[in-house]
Amino acid sequence: MSLLDQIGPVMVGPSSSHTAGACRLALLARHVLGAQPRQARFVLHGSFAKTAQGHGTDLALVAGLLGYLPDDERIRDSFTHAAAAGLGFEFATADLGDIHPNSVRMELSGGPDDEGVSVLGSSLGAGFVKVVQVNGFDVQVSGAYHTILALHTDRPGVIARVASVVADDDGNIATAFSARQRRGGHAMMSVEIDRPLAEYAVTYLTQLPYIHWLRTLPAVMATDPAPQGGEAQ
Repeated sequence: MSLLDQIGPVMVGPSSSHTAGACRLALLARHVLGAQPRQARFVLHGSFAKTAQGHGTDLALVAGLLGYLPDDERIRDSFTHAAAAGLGFEFATADLGDIHPNSVRMELSGGPDDEGVSVLGSSLGAGFVKVVQVNGFDVQVSGAYHTILALHTDRPGVIARVASVVADDDGNIATAFSARQRRGGHAMMSVEIDRPLAEYAVTYLTQLPYIHWLRTLPAVMATDPAPQGGEAQ
């Protein structure tokens, strides 16, 4: 048992699941967009929907989109900071299906070329998180590692090419996951690595004709991810 298991993450409270986890999910969504969003819609599910205001989930989600970490004192005033930054936001509730009760779908706009993204994620307890879907594609992003997220054509050799680029940069892959919507169509891969990919390697990957969209996400927590199926706290 680690110290984290006993006292929880360093954070602005009151809840590791509803506050720290929510902040990390929104911070990851900001990096998926690739820019400071101009507009956000948060669709809250399960216990997130029931206790959003009481546990500061709403404040933490907006704070994450502003780039704040879970221990940032500005979380308490994130609505005010969002107004100053020109970030509009709204909250809704919905049943998002068979998913962890601490879950939210974040619909963001205002990225490069005015694009938008949809990010679905869950807070697993003790500040651990998991992004499970991006723009309708299944992904596996824990936030504990630096992550390559790439939309690509479903064709032989793409995953191997990305893995070879990581290896050439002396990187080490922690996890790799890919899901496609149909054979030969588009697919999304999420590759978690121990350190950031060098800029030259990122540039090389973005110039490959079969990679249509690529984001590199930083680690947003310093510990290994929780086991799958972690319970809400």
